[in-house]
Amino acid sequence: MTRAFRAPAFRALAFRALALAALVLAAGFAAGPVRAQEPDLIFRKSTVWKFLTPDDKLATYGIDDPVVDGVACHYTVPERGGVKGMLGVAEEVSDISIACRQIGPIAFKRKFEQGDIVYRESRSLIFKKMQIVRGCDAKRNVLVYLVYSDKLIEGSPKNSTSTVPIMPWGATNEAPKCGDYLK
Repeated sequence: MTRAFRAPAFRALAFRALALAALVLAAGFAAGPVRAQEPDLIFRKSTVWKFLTPDDKLATYGIDDPVVDGVACHYTVPERGGVKGMLGVAEEVSDISIACRQIGPIAFKRKFEQGDIVYRESRSLIFKKMQIVRGCDAKRNVLVYLVYSDKLIEGSPKNSTSTVPIMPWGATNEAPKCGDYLK
């Protein structure tokens, strides 16, 4: 083969590699500000025993809402064991559950939009991420939290929802209205 036939193929391969690298970097930067708060690991429980490699587990984490004081969420995610899990290249399944509760007086730090991201983390090497998003049911004065997993190419319909009715806390008889903080 002559040099003229190899150069275009090499350029096309190099272009694809650069495009993939840009995509990975963009995904990393997009997740940066949302990951400012790392979740607290509450516990892990083995679900499938693996010989000579880590077991498959369920891991439960706790996280505080970064915009709404007085709300905490706990979510449980499956973690793959085996060789791929040990090396950190296993694609995690999309079965995630969530429970959010009022744990103190509710105070809004700033306005937010429906579906704002509370927390995001990668669930595979490149293509899958888990997101916790927040909304407000202004009619009922309830915060709504949704956790779901999505893929770059094809989405996942698996999700879980939790609600937090905004109630008075302590000596005050008034609770803030989440609709007042929607953009």
